Amino acid sequence: MRAAPSAPSVRATTKSTPPSPPWPPSTPPAGLPPPGPRTAQVVVIDPAHDADAITTAIAGRTLRAILCTHAHNDHINAAPTLSARTGAPIHLHPADEVLWKLTHPTYPPGRHLSHGAELTVAGVRLKVIHTPGHAPGAVCFYVPELGTVFTGDTLFNGGPGATGRSYSDFDTIVTSIRDRLLTLPSRTQVLTGHGDSTLIESEAKAIDELLAGRR
Repeated sequence: MRAAPSAPSVRATTKSTPPSPPWPPSTPPAGLPPPGPRTAQVVVIDPAHDADAITTAIAGRTLRAILCTHAHNDHINAAPTLSARTGAPIHLHPADEVLWKLTHPTYPPGRHLSHGAELTVAGVRLKVIHTPGHAPGAVCFYVPELGTVFTGDTLFNGGPGATGRSYSDFDTIVTSIRDRLLTLPSRTQVLTGHGDSTLIESEAKAIDELLAGRR
C-alpha cells in the first residue's frame, strides 16, 4: 500500500497482476480513499482479481463507481463480481468493449467513459483522459487537486506501456502520452498499473530518450 504525496484523503495501490515478475502475484486496486469525514464514498480503479480483498478494503463505505483504465483481463477480472456485489456501475471507454468481451462476454459494462468527462467522489474530482495506444479505449484518471494521475498501462516508470498486443500501436501511445499526459504539471505523480510510481517530468525525459534511440 503506498500513499500519494500531499493527498491526505486518497490511498492508492498497485492494482493488477502482470504476466511475470518482478511484481507480486496479486495486489489490491487503486483509488480507495481511507476512512474519514469526507470519504463515505469511494471509487475503485482496475479491480484486478480478488473481489473479496477489494470488498474488505472498501470497509463498509459506498462504492460509487468501478473505473477501468482499459479492458485487458489483468485489470478487469473482478469487475463483474464487485459490481454485482455492490451495485456500483462499471465505467469503460467504448473503444475497449471489443477487449472487454474477450473476458466478460455476458456482463457488459454499464457506463461509458469519454475524454474530458469528470466524476467527483468524496470531494475529489477525477478527470478522464483518453490515451489510446496500449488499448484503443485506454484512459487515465487525473486528480488535479491531488496532483496525481492514474495511468493504467499507458505510462510506466521509464516509458510507455507495451504495444505488442492486438489493438495496440506504438505511435498512437507515444502521441497520447506526449499530447495528453506530458502536458500535465511537471510534478504530477504518476501512479501506474504495474511497478513503481514516477513523475511527469521524469517521463518526459524518458520519452525523449526513447524516441532519440529509435531515430
